[in-house]
Amino acid sequence: MTVLSEEVLGRSVVARLAVREKALERRMVRSLDRVEERLLACVGEASGPLLADVVGHLVTAGGKRIRPLLTLLGAEFGDPGSPGVIEAAVVSELIHTASLHHDDVMDEAVIRHGVPSVNACWGNTVAVQSGNWLLTKAAQMAAGLTSEAVPLQAEASERLVRGQLRELVGPTRPQDRLPHYFEVASDKSASLLSFALRLGAFQAGAPRGVDEALAQYGEHLGVAFQISDDLLDITATSAQLGKEQGKDLAVGVAGLPVLLLLDAGHAREAELRALLNRPAGLEGAERDRALELLQRSEAMEHARAIMEGRLSAARAALAALPRGAARRALDALCGVVAARTA
Repeated sequence: MTVLSEEVLGRSVVARLAVREKALERRMVRSLDRVEERLLACVGEASGPLLADVVGHLVTAGGKRIRPLLTLLGAEFGDPGSPGVIEAAVVSELIHTASLHHDDVMDEAVIRHGVPSVNACWGNTVAVQSGNWLLTKAAQMAAGLTSEAVPLQAEASERLVRGQLRELVGPTRPQDRLPHYFEVASDKSASLLSFALRLGAFQAGAPRGVDEALAQYGEHLGVAFQISDDLLDITATSAQLGKEQGKDLAVGVAGLPVLLLLDAGHAREAELRALLNRPAGLEGAERDRALELLQRSEAMEHARAIMEGRLSAARAALAALPRGAARRALDALCGVVAARTA
């Protein structure tokens, strides 16, 4: 059995995908190298040194490159050597990077991928406008791909914006907090994973019906990935995260463990609930105390159980896909997401 590890695929990919065919491993390695080269070329196409520096900042810092990897795996259900598959993978990463520019402005983040965030280096206005440039570049590239590419990208972009706005506005009533969380997670996280998979399948000429199964898989995987991020925000160190630990608590954004705890209302967790109910967010010793209490709370295990349920649903969606190395790799990716918080 071959393992696609971070060392094999490059520093930007952390997923360890167990597959049985050497051929798939070789294709993924070669294709991800080409994606990386094309991403750097896109940065070089920015007009002027300032824009090139800004849009290249997070690209060159690395990242997991999960979305390009999913695009390439989606293409495996058709002809992975079809023209435009690499471009499609680049489009998915450009949109994701643009969303990071915008997210970091809204969250007032100062670290991303282990380096100072774009807004910390150049200010909010430059961060927003450079994010817009990345979205525009992705749209230009999508226009040269399969006829489904532009509608897919428009839908994904609309969902990203909708998710960001929903997160900013928040739920209208306390009892809406959990449904609101899953709506935001679906739009902000799952939409791009689903988009990446479907775009790869369409670009490679996959058979009818494949894209629907991949879309369902991507939706469940994306929500599970967001829950794992919420758990890591509480349990992992800043060095492991590549950004500040407990940043969601600092800006008053409630991840799933927090929402579950507030919903449960256990008397023994009154101190933690009092901290978490502060709308302005937490800093310093208060944030450290909240993280300590959260790590010991039942809400963490409850959130993990919900994540596992989503991963089971993602695996179930794979049953509609043709058997083979790509399907096994997508199944293995569910294990990777689960293992992130083990």
